Amino acid sequence: MRNSHWSARFVPAVAVALALSPTLFAAGQAKPQAPAAKLANPAAKKAAVPRTPDGKPDLQGTWDFAQLTPFERPDQFGNQSQIDPEQVEEYAQQRAEQSNKDRRDGSAAADVERAYNDFWWDFGHRVARQSSLVVDPPSGRLPALTPAAQQRTKNRVNRYENPEERPLAERCILGFNSGPPMVPSAYNNNMVLVQTKDTVLIYNEMVHSARIIDMVGKTHPPAHLRFLTGHSIGRWEGDTLVVETTNFQKDGLFRQSTVNMKLVERFTREDGDTLRYEFTLNDPEVWTTPFTVSLPMTRSDEMVYEYACHEANYGLEGVMRGARFEDNKK
Repeated sequence: MRNSHWSARFVPAVAVALALSPTLFAAGQAKPQAPAAKLANPAAKKAAVPRTPDGKPDLQGTWDFAQLTPFERPDQFGNQSQIDPEQVEEYAQQRAEQSNKDRRDGSAAADVERAYNDFWWDFGHRVARQSSLVVDPPSGRLPALTPAAQQRTKNRVNRYENPEERPLAERCILGFNSGPPMVPSAYNNNMVLVQTKDTVLIYNEMVHSARIIDMVGKTHPPAHLRFLTGHSIGRWEGDTLVVETTNFQKDGLFRQSTVNMKLVERFTREDGDTLRYEFTLNDPEVWTTPFTVSLPMTRSDEMVYEYACHEANYGLEGVMRGARFEDNKK
């Protein structure tokens, strides 16, 4: 978490990224800063899209995907897929007023889960003109769950017997916003993209997760070969980088998704400072239809920090101790 430590120290960077690009990585943490709601400015002058020597759009750089735009469309926007500037400003003001509050309402568990107050979160300060990040279905909401997925949700039990039963994000093995797919969340919403003719690297600040995408591979491996973040193959469709990922190893990488989900991500550089990121997720075991999410990423000059989560981390031990305490109360 970027805001959890105050000291800085430098460590070796991700070797493959440094070998491919001069992008700078640094270790340490930044002091917390209160987010201020900021409106996207569609009238801003757009710079020309830079290109690599082989003529492809140059997608390289550090990209910030923090967004105050809601994931699913709030009821207040009805059937509007796009909202006018006045509505954007009103929504941004609502989110700004919700931030930085020292809240003490609710249970002790709720108090801890929100890090005691909203000051410590870093949801960003931008609001897009779209009323939700979900752009398909047209309702701006996720499709209905299948009957089997509904039953799994009903029967799901959080287990606290062993560390292995806890979610991968909680155990600092995968980030809860790094994906794939990538979705804005509470902090560390930064991604570095490094690009060559044959390979693309996507490096997320959250849990320093690095995906190597093969741009010359033609097929995915057999179904029995599975990977924690899936197997990715990339291709160009015009000026859009398309990444197809399958062969996932674990259920639940995105919400209730299964290992059989198929993910297609699209990266399109709209101008010098904007990278449009879209993904379509198809998992017939969970959702009745595929759905598509779209969000703008903004070019950033900030450094990407080391995510030092698990070293000397006593949080997981505390989770287990808390569960045993609850057991003894029964």
